[in-house]
Amino acid sequence: MPLHPDRYFDPNPTVRDLSRRLYQGVAGLPLVCPHGHVDPKLLADDEPFPDPAALIVVPDHYIFRMLYSRGVSLESLGIPRRDGAPVETNMRKVWQLFADHFYLFRGTPTACWLTHELEDVFGVTQPLDGRSAQAIYDQMLACLERPEFRPRALFERFRIEVLCTTDAATDTLEHHKKIRESGWSGLVLPTFRPDAVVNLENPDWRSEIARLSEVSGITVTSFSRYIQAIEARRVYFKEMGATATDHAFPSPYAAPLSSAEVNGIFDRALAGQTREDDARRFNGHMILELARMSVEDGLVMQIHPGSYRNHNRHIFETFGADKGCDIPTATEYTRNLLPLLNRFGNNPRLRLVLFTLDESTYSRELAPLAGHYPALRLGPPWWFFDSIEGMLRFRRSVTETAGIYNTAGFNDDTRAFCSIPARHDLCRRVDAAWLADLVSRHILDLDDAEAMIADLALNLARETYRL
Repeated sequence: MPLHPDRYFDPNPTVRDLSRRLYQGVAGLPLVCPHGHVDPKLLADDEPFPDPAALIVVPDHYIFRMLYSRGVSLESLGIPRRDGAPVETNMRKVWQLFADHFYLFRGTPTACWLTHELEDVFGVTQPLDGRSAQAIYDQMLACLERPEFRPRALFERFRIEVLCTTDAATDTLEHHKKIRESGWSGLVLPTFRPDAVVNLENPDWRSEIARLSEVSGITVTSFSRYIQAIEARRVYFKEMGATATDHAFPSPYAAPLSSAEVNGIFDRALAGQTREDDARRFNGHMILELARMSVEDGLVMQIHPGSYRNHNRHIFETFGADKGCDIPTATEYTRNLLPLLNRFGNNPRLRLVLFTLDESTYSRELAPLAGHYPALRLGPPWWFFDSIEGMLRFRRSVTETAGIYNTAGFNDDTRAFCSIPARHDLCRRVDAAWLADLVSRHILDLDDAEAMIADLALNLARETYRL
């Protein structure tokens, strides 16, 4: 069944017509993707995608977390195990299993993205279910064998203006180098994410510090040399085109430590002798250090707090991180960020983009903070709230206090490369519906709404991320 041209719009004819007009004004705009998790190797090598299941099912935790919640094992979906034990390698079987359970996604944003992706990218118009699975698989497989379905060709077809990846502080950025040296015109930029060398609770922290020493050329034997190594890596990332950093602190807690305190914590961590509260206190100090670095080097600072990472210990130990079991926690910003904002919040050189998984904070804390401090921007709803209803709740929660110009525009935050245009399209349609409602109630003039939707779709992301 083909996608309805008025999907996600209000059924009221007046509002629907306004929604359609606003959406059509931005539907063809290029895509700015300032934050995501596409592997740059994909575009560096530009190899054909192997098959539909490896393209759509295996890399996307939005998909397999839902199936796992209903008793489908990750092994049966071809998700690699850390110990190398056997998992399903027949991708037709993986696709069949996915299609048999596709009904689980009814009413979810994942279904909206996937249905759009199947039709818009691969020309699939029949519903995906157990009966149609193999015919759709064959249709997609035939597409993937053609040169116009290689990653770089799709990048251009999707009208991606810039794609930012997320890269560890110790990454050599070899794939970004390869893209640059290939002469291809696509713009793919790294983003500096130092979580593995900042979070003392990371079980691999000491080996990551050894790697940081290796790639930075600065042997990390003390906190001061650690800071020098991080700063050196930021310089390198900027030379490779980075405009932003990204940090997944457990909370936005900021509190400075004395030199003696931070040196003591760092020395204990190097010796493998951290104490119970060391990680929290070190994070509180490092969030200030990293903000100071952003003031100095101009890299946009993104903070993604409020996630209990790898909540399912069995899944983490068996399959590793990013397997769909990061769970929201309540997050407080007003007091936690006070030391950072008192120090840097009025500095025009700092651009700090805040995200959350705790919707309750939008109207109570985040909108008032962003509506005051020049340094702050609000990121769009993250993970479980980047849905039709979540986007509408976000707009309604923050706009009256912060306006749209203290928000960061849309970012797709995805590993699933072929879903990028579908995610942007969904957001543009939801924004069109929201603005059309305001116009119909005479809160906005149509001219203002047309300017606002262009900013929401494209210009805010460009400006926020200095692209």
